[in-house]
Amino acid sequence: MKTLVMIMAGGASENLSVLTAVRSEPAIPFGGKFRIIDFPLSNCVNSGLFNVALLTQYMPRSLNDHVGVGKPWDLDRSQNGLRMLQPYLGHGHSGWQHGTADSVRQNLDFAEEKRVDNVLILAGDHVYKMDYRYMLNFHQQTKADVTVAVRRVSPFETHRFGIVNVDSNLQVTGFKEKPHRSKETLASMGIYVFNYQILENILQDKSLNDFGRDVLPKIIETLKVYAYTFEGYWADIGTLQAYWEANMALLSETPALDLYDPDWIIYTRSSEQPPVKIGEKAGVGSNLISNGCVIEGTVERSVLSSGVRVEAGAVVRDSVIMEDAVIGANAKIDRTVIDKKVVVGAGAEIGYGADNIPNHQHPANLNTGLTVIGKRTCIPAGIKIGRNVAIYPDIKATAFKTDVIPSGETIGKP
Repeated sequence: MKTLVMIMAGGASENLSVLTAVRSEPAIPFGGKFRIIDFPLSNCVNSGLFNVALLTQYMPRSLNDHVGVGKPWDLDRSQNGLRMLQPYLGHGHSGWQHGTADSVRQNLDFAEEKRVDNVLILAGDHVYKMDYRYMLNFHQQTKADVTVAVRRVSPFETHRFGIVNVDSNLQVTGFKEKPHRSKETLASMGIYVFNYQILENILQDKSLNDFGRDVLPKIIETLKVYAYTFEGYWADIGTLQAYWEANMALLSETPALDLYDPDWIIYTRSSEQPPVKIGEKAGVGSNLISNGCVIEGTVERSVLSSGVRVEAGAVVRDSVIMEDAVIGANAKIDRTVIDKKVVVGAGAEIGYGADNIPNHQHPANLNTGLTVIGKRTCIPAGIKIGRNVAIYPDIKATAFKTDVIPSGETIGKP
């Protein structure tokens, strides 16, 4: 059976605050040296699937630069390989996509040219390791028209997912997209296998723009839709808290997501960097520290991307620091996500105090004590920045008019 993989990588996400002000969600750095998109791409090649299309839309430049022609994943092939599919204007095309199903609809001609039997649809913003061959075999054995990957989630998280009901044979009997409350906890992972002809027929109805919201509720009564249960680690990096927790989980003694498995390598586009340098008076404990980092201060329970500098006397705790950021001498960083090329001035304190007021502009997204600093921002020396603070990209030091930024504030605009 010939399969085309289509990865949805074009959506915007306000829930990730300033991290998606400069890039799409799949392009966000994760785990030090990786990007989120590395996981579905690596899953494809580790599953022996080399016919892959990446469907982009929202702020794609960072993602395009990272993925390129797919060489790190052995997808730079003249036959099959990786293809970047972007929205465009033309006969029968409206340009901007209106959901996951509409994104596939606008690129069905590409799938038709490939003459495939199945289309495997993936989300580009999930972190997990999965051998898709088992799901494809399940799809074939059950003679399903559509197969949905599912897993159990906490009852407190059901509002974030599409919730599936199944019978004793795992055939889907009901589906609710992000219910306010639900007794069922079997959640759709946003991974689908469609028989190509079935998919083409479904998408003739142009009122169906999203797979979760529109397509699945409509087809479960007329088509054979089955649920494939996945038991492994899977994280939907849909909120800032989820992003931070997934990074921190990598620091446990036996992390659920094993990045060191030689039988399932997570491939990525790596920059050439020298080895990590740990200074004579530095202190490090329980961290992920990438190549090119220079540590002269103290780093505890944190994830550092390549090229980060932590100067003497600085303390970084429970934080995610992205590529080429500089933490100035005697600065203190606590429970903070710092984007690429941020400069933190000497003696500054970020994540200051115990005041946990939710962010005034985005209380649903920033309410757990995390502070987030946007790309290329310059934090003035000596400033104190509280918790649940969002600082947008490219803010200059001169834009800070006071020496204290209280918890819950937002600096800059999207």
